[in-house]
Amino acid sequence: MSDNEQNTSAPAETPVRTIIVAVALSLIASIAVSAAAVMLKPTQELNKSLAKKKIILEVAGLMEEGADIEAAYQSKIEPRVIDLETGEYSDAVDPATYDQRKAAKDPAQSEKLTTAEDQASIKRQANLASVYLVKEGDELKKLILPIHGYGLWSTLYGFVALQPDMNTVSGLQFYEHAETPGLGGEVDNPKWRNLWPGKKLYDDEGNVEISVVKGGASGEYQVDALAGATLTSNGVNNLVQFWVGEKGFGPFLRNQKQ
Repeated sequence: MSDNEQNTSAPAETPVRTIIVAVALSLIASIAVSAAAVMLKPTQELNKSLAKKKIILEVAGLMEEGADIEAAYQSKIEPRVIDLETGEYSDAVDPATYDQRKAAKDPAQSEKLTTAEDQASIKRQANLASVYLVKEGDELKKLILPIHGYGLWSTLYGFVALQPDMNTVSGLQFYEHAETPGLGGEVDNPKWRNLWPGKKLYDDEGNVEISVVKGGASGEYQVDALAGATLTSNGVNNLVQFWVGEKGFGPFLRNQKQ
């Protein structure tokens, strides 16, 4: 067989054919990735839920080494939902499934904050908020409040735990942020977190006094700022003050005191 006959019988590699093959492979890969994402989503959501429950238990001082997170949470934590405006408990949604972060993005379930109101730089605030109660019988032992606000590079999400007087901090811990490792990321450092227990939120007149200060904290209302992370420290100061203030959990905490 001649070279000409061989060339005539072989399929031609054209640009069009190459493009078709590339597109087909891309579609197959996209379908595979999408299918994997759909299949893994329930597992990812479960892991995210367990991680959040673990932080709630830790900030409440209830997480034991090797304990079953779900079992410990169900036996020790009572989730509730409150109306931030009235400071009263609400039965409008299921506390076990309510997603406060998602609600904050929905104009029907949230409000846009003015510049003057938005101390924590969160832009929108959900009308309802989750709270978590630690009880022994009918006696409240601790109250855990979700808090969030902007730092240097990211929104920090965490919890602050309070003693039954609704004024004394029992613990503070963040579970999600993208602050600079070694600087703002030191919000995760146990040594810094241990500066919070025992601090007071309000003075005798009910004014918010808790603050994160640079240059040496003193007294029961001040916490040392993070070294070399002024903007992250300012962000933590602002978000804590916001969430224990009038636009945050202030009305609810007053109701609980009374």
